Amino acid sequence: MNRPRHYPNELIDTLRSDQTSGASQLAMKGLEGLGRWLERNNVSARELETALDDLQNARPSMVPMANAITRCRSRFGLWPDAGNVSAHAASVVTRVLSELAEATEQVARHGADLVPAEATVLTHSRSSQVLALFRQLVACQRPFSVICTQSSPGNEGFTLAKELDQLGVEVTLITDAQLGLFVPEASLAVVGCDTWLADHHFVNKSGTYLLTLAARDVGIPCWVLADTFKDSPDTRESVTLEELSPDEIRGPKGEHIRVRNVYFETVPERLITGRVSEQGVSWFPAGLAR
Repeated sequence: MNRPRHYPNELIDTLRSDQTSGASQLAMKGLEGLGRWLERNNVSARELETALDDLQNARPSMVPMANAITRCRSRFGLWPDAGNVSAHAASVVTRVLSELAEATEQVARHGADLVPAEATVLTHSRSSQVLALFRQLVACQRPFSVICTQSSPGNEGFTLAKELDQLGVEVTLITDAQLGLFVPEASLAVVGCDTWLADHHFVNKSGTYLLTLAARDVGIPCWVLADTFKDSPDTRESVTLEELSPDEIRGPKGEHIRVRNVYFETVPERLITGRVSEQGVSWFPAGLAR
């Protein structure tokens, strides 16, 4: 496809290939990159629209980027000069970026109220909002420890373990297959979310479904951190779940062997205790007294 003269190819490619960042962090990276591109170039309205379309569709399993772009578009209004929209567009992107960051911080503050002192928190994959929660707990000087899964094949748990170590938090790193062994040692489970669907399901890294089942089986609370940037009109029937290269699995080759590497899955909200957004805590089933 022919691209406009001014086009953030590197940004789009980076977002599409990033398998480490969570949905909110990826959206922030996208907006930050978009802002830098606008500041450095005289971008026309047509060029901007082309870039926004590709940003909005870069990661179909992670809706915060698409929602942030939609919010930007709703605020652009009429362009005084369609030949150069950079200054006005950059100011709008900066405001939406600030709202996205504040939503993450509010989720962390609400989530901190759910974690008792001396808790052991079980988590899967690496969520920027879960990491923000851990940072909030450290800032509040509330003692806690973490059990985190390897989260293969991307091994996002390795990154999280290093970040927790740098925060001075005791962390036990386990393989995904050991989750059932270690869930009885946890006080609660907390995971992130890439997309919150309209049919009472959410999307997160594959393996989350098994975590929610294990947490329910041993009777510990399981919370999902998900701000409203993650809300989607899609359902589990219509949502796109990204499937990456089977080579990442490093499985054997064979005429009758088919390797699958589906990175995301849908999880029903009936398996979790509730959702934590920037608006507060929602318990499931809705209205259940606590």
